[in-house]
Amino acid sequence: MKEKRLYIKYRLSGNVYEDDLYQNEHYTIEEEVSEYGIKTVIIPKEKIELIAFSLKYKRKCVAEERFFANGYQSWTTSQEYTADDKEKGLPAFIEKLGFARKMASVSGDYLFARYRKGHGRFHSFTYTYFRNDAEAELYGSLNEKTGFTIFYVDMDGGDFEISKDVEGAVVASGERYELMNVVRIKGAYDEVFDTYFKQMGIPKPRIEHMAGYTSWYNYFQQIDENIILRDLNGLDRVGESVDIFQIDDGFETFVGDWLDPCEKFPHGMKYIADKVHEKGYLAGIWLAPFNAQKKSRLAAQHPDWMVKDSRGNPIVSCMGWGGAYTLDLYNEQVREYIRNFFDVILNDWGYDMVKLDFLYSQCMFPRNGLSRGQIMADAMEFLRECVGDKLILGCGVPLGSAFGIVDACRISCDVDLKFKGKYYNRLHVNNEIPSAKNAITNTVFRRHLDGRAFCNDPDVFFLRDYNLKFTEEQKQLLAKINNLFGNVLFVSDDVNTYNEKQLDLLIKTFAKSNAMIISAEKTDKNYFVVKYLEDGERKTLNFEF
Repeated sequence: MKEKRLYIKYRLSGNVYEDDLYQNEHYTIEEEVSEYGIKTVIIPKEKIELIAFSLKYKRKCVAEERFFANGYQSWTTSQEYTADDKEKGLPAFIEKLGFARKMASVSGDYLFARYRKGHGRFHSFTYTYFRNDAEAELYGSLNEKTGFTIFYVDMDGGDFEISKDVEGAVVASGERYELMNVVRIKGAYDEVFDTYFKQMGIPKPRIEHMAGYTSWYNYFQQIDENIILRDLNGLDRVGESVDIFQIDDGFETFVGDWLDPCEKFPHGMKYIADKVHEKGYLAGIWLAPFNAQKKSRLAAQHPDWMVKDSRGNPIVSCMGWGGAYTLDLYNEQVREYIRNFFDVILNDWGYDMVKLDFLYSQCMFPRNGLSRGQIMADAMEFLRECVGDKLILGCGVPLGSAFGIVDACRISCDVDLKFKGKYYNRLHVNNEIPSAKNAITNTVFRRHLDGRAFCNDPDVFFLRDYNLKFTEEQKQLLAKINNLFGNVLFVSDDVNTYNEKQLDLLIKTFAKSNAMIISAEKTDKNYFVVKYLEDGERKTLNFEF
């Protein structure tokens, strides 16, 4: 790379400044540069509010080179692109409709990342790589706690930009604020990721593999005690292949009112955990710890606990459940409320793992003199403090903020019960909507995180014959992809309904794969080629959507 150019934008005493200086009357910038990376620190001479910071380079992309775009959060579509591809943002008809744009933007980066029209223009969060055949050149942030790092590329124009989402961060006079700390690593695919995570100092995940049941993708919120116990008993047919049984959304009265008795579970949730433990499984339970459903008792009784917009209205941070607000992490009463329900669920009820969802909601907008990345880092550290030694499965979270905090993490969007998707999949409402195809794409291209950042959860696979619009081939493909590339393997099926063939496939899919991935790529718009070694045999998996 060459021709580096610095850009900084900030606010001081109500005035906005933009420049490309390393020092002026308002600040000094210190920089450490080597062939292995760059570290940049700002020291203000008086208090300033940061708006934007980036380093811009010229980097020529060679023919056949591929750029990996890591999406904003767990659900965001992530894959390799060539210079002939285009990045999909929000469609034009949504951009023109204010309410639709607001809804589509809730879980994504559309309000603060740049989506540029044309071929070969992409962006990636926290890390990226350029790959030419077996050789990769990785760029990765070592510090997301001061703000999200975003890599922008124009493969045709030869532009490469490393940007820091510092919007809203207030830095005091004389304070040293690390704007950027990015490493550059060259080598084989697995080699560059081994080196990257070693340099970040992230410990090896505590779990390598986990298989079992989650209730969501068959019943959604329509669960009750009878359904849960029936499906729990159905797993007797699988024997020692099961590690965990997780109750998903639907056990609570309303999102946020986690400890209120629910008539659908007359014996309470401790009773369910005890029944799970009797089977020898870990007991898992779903929570959206930062959210309060509009209809909840929590939202009605504590409107002052919610994150507000500039006009003092609570921010809608999730469109599900008829809408939900976000609890303000920086309110000490909120922290105590969250600590309390975790204590009851984990210690009194006895659950071993919490699946924590919609975590992005905490950092949707900068506030309190903090950037989005600072807020998300604070949120994840607080959650780990609350959960202690119990397991965390993260979901709906910016992945860089989850590194080294969660034990397992969703790395794809939700799958859909219809393989080809619904009408809004064809309209491409946003990059976070449920989609079996996008889930498979993410599972393939985020495989490098498994065993390094956390244990990868590619979302569920299905083998049942009802309440599903998959062909047998599609069910087998999803199961194979999850087994090859993931290590958190869940079904939502009532295993009592399985025939022997389905049962055998379930046991095979639940087992930890011994496959070694040689390569995996899209050779055309929707055509994948995966080459791997399995049981000592070289194999190729070809499929297309």
